Amino acid sequence: MCFAVWPLASAFRSSAVTNTLARTGVIRPDPKDPSPLRIDEVLVRKMVVLFIRDEVAKAGLKRAVVGVSGGIDSALAVALAAEALGPERVLGLFTPYRTSSEESRRHARELAKMFRFRLEEVPITKQIDAYFADNDGDVAGRIRVGNKMARERKSIEYDRSWPDGIVIGTSNKTELLLGYGTQFGDMAAGINPIGDLYKTQVREVALHVGIPPQILRKPPTAELWEGQTDEDELGFTYAEADLILYHMVDRRLSPRELIASGFDEKLVGKIREMVRRSHYKRVMPLIAKLSLRTVGHDFLYPRDWESD
Repeated sequence: MCFAVWPLASAFRSSAVTNTLARTGVIRPDPKDPSPLRIDEVLVRKMVVLFIRDEVAKAGLKRAVVGVSGGIDSALAVALAAEALGPERVLGLFTPYRTSSEESRRHARELAKMFRFRLEEVPITKQIDAYFADNDGDVAGRIRVGNKMARERKSIEYDRSWPDGIVIGTSNKTELLLGYGTQFGDMAAGINPIGDLYKTQVREVALHVGIPPQILRKPPTAELWEGQTDEDELGFTYAEADLILYHMVDRRLSPRELIASGFDEKLVGKIREMVRRSHYKRVMPLIAKLSLRTVGHDFLYPRDWESD
């Protein structure tokens, strides 16, 4: 995956910033310029298809299960899974709550027809409402309800993956870095083919793969409550976040260097704090070390480790 590297701009006066930029590649002064996030869509598509095919085979599994919401992330994930394994070996699950939109249902069905995978609809309204009827009722708050919905959906995906399937993740790199997802809910998966693509890069690859324009254009939403959109909840756009995250994470520039390069100080601080505070969501649960060899500390093997 190649990113553009731009000539040093005269706006960078600090010697410390200049040294960093010479070492890691420079940011254009305009924070809204998305050029550094450009990717080779053809190469990315090939890499992801091979990744899915190889990981499913190494695990000794035969098929994949994908939660299909009608949004762009799950659309790309299920399309690439169908390409990698064959559509007959992919099950898409649309799991609506009573506030889910008819548009999402229609888009999920359009994807199934276009990429020829089997789609099942499994409503979650009864179990979610029954749980909260006995647990706090209306005082639960929409964040708790949204988290419960995300975990219920993932529980259904894992159930439908048994005994020979793997759950395909649909969280993009932006969401993972910001912690914008539910731990053991939408962030859970056996493998994640799009987790190293920023949201703006997901759009590029999705366009290349042929995801319908109506899905590409609509505002990103998890539909955790009526009228909810990702960007309204976050307080900034994915385009703004992606460029900051790219230079902060991939090129390892400090907040001070980002601000000196023209990025908004408050936004840089907010995004950095979200990345820092959500790190626990991106790692396996930490185990207290009590023995000679402890899982996650010194009993470390690749996920496809095989015995002699």
